[in-house]
Amino acid sequence: MTSAATDLRSAAREAAYATPLETLDPAQPGLFEADAMWPYFERLRREDPVHFTPQSEYGPYWSITKYNDIMAVDTNHQVFSSASGIGITEAPPDQPRRAMFIAMDPPRHDVQRKTVSPAVSPHNLAQMEPLIRERAGAILDSLPIGKPFDWVDLVSKELTAMTLATLFGIPQADRRRLTYWSDVVTATPGHGLVDSMEHKRQLLMEYFAYFTEVWKDRKASAPTDDLMSMLAHGPETRDMDILEVHGNVILLTVGGNDTTRNTISGSVYALNKNPDQYAKLRATPDLIPSMVSETIRWQTPLAHMRRTALEDIEFGGKTIRKGDKVVMWYVSGNRDDEVIHDPDAYIIDRERPRQHMSFGFGIHRCVGNRLAELQLRVIWEEILKRFPDIVVLEEPKRTFSTFVKGYETLQVEIPRRH
Repeated sequence: MTSAATDLRSAAREAAYATPLETLDPAQPGLFEADAMWPYFERLRREDPVHFTPQSEYGPYWSITKYNDIMAVDTNHQVFSSASGIGITEAPPDQPRRAMFIAMDPPRHDVQRKTVSPAVSPHNLAQMEPLIRERAGAILDSLPIGKPFDWVDLVSKELTAMTLATLFGIPQADRRRLTYWSDVVTATPGHGLVDSMEHKRQLLMEYFAYFTEVWKDRKASAPTDDLMSMLAHGPETRDMDILEVHGNVILLTVGGNDTTRNTISGSVYALNKNPDQYAKLRATPDLIPSMVSETIRWQTPLAHMRRTALEDIEFGGKTIRKGDKVVMWYVSGNRDDEVIHDPDAYIIDRERPRQHMSFGFGIHRCVGNRLAELQLRVIWEEILKRFPDIVVLEEPKRTFSTFVKGYETLQVEIPRRH
């Protein structure tokens, strides 16, 4: 870790405890980029687990930071609605709203989710596994040995993009456009990818134009088993207006991209940070599924989801008012020591490795969670067949975001065998 990063984390810890509790604001993307947000959530879990921040760059909001409280909000869609948006960031007022089923309440949510669910059914995943394995093997066999390279770019993005292109039924030649557009959707202007809101809007219009053509093509063609065809021919979804089509494309792109990609990167990083666990994995490859679940918890690839209160409610000794923004910090719930033993530690053979909240709970639980686990399991089965070691060379460059908890780059090297 660089001394600058160490200093920043030290300063963040000091600020987290020195700031008056009533003005504490964990929703600072710079903290997440520096991996320095942990003391904020540690303090909130201990001192004020249902916490109101009156002023922030995202306006006033509530922070829910403990595991069981988050689960209570996530499973109570009658009071805590998704229909006003699922992220702490508000869309610009002049931007047309593109509805997506994760940002809907029943019954609209249920029929749209049901339409695309067959794409990630156990039967379909079993059909996809050989293809994912073949691609994972080809990606790994193409990596340079004994030379530094960016694992995010050559492995995590590549496998995820290939799978996503297959799910959408679009040409593999366009797969990296999906990765790029997914990043544009969640990018903060002025932090690398997009220069301004206007620049972001232009890039999103290209994205929407591309999928408008895909939608027209699927409507005019016989049904197939890709996501766009399922939506185009589903009795409850075929008459969606184009803004709603775009909304669901965003959901499926970001959902299919970020979770898997950032956990593939996170697994390499976590195993390097915990060499005893890496040794345990090499000695017992049967631990791969457990390691995958532990990485998904430890990484928490989407840091939060947001709800909006539909009525006044007493919650955790506080009064949340109708219309208030309520942020469920999954990244904090996954480190709650009242529910998870030694939660800051990375332990690949935990007794209950699937006990985490990275996929959410209730009706909005991630529809592609088993596909994410499948890709992670397969890539690690193929890694362990080939490479005794993958060495992380430096601290990763992390994403400037309070929503996507991910990696921009991760420099690694695969040592030559002697």
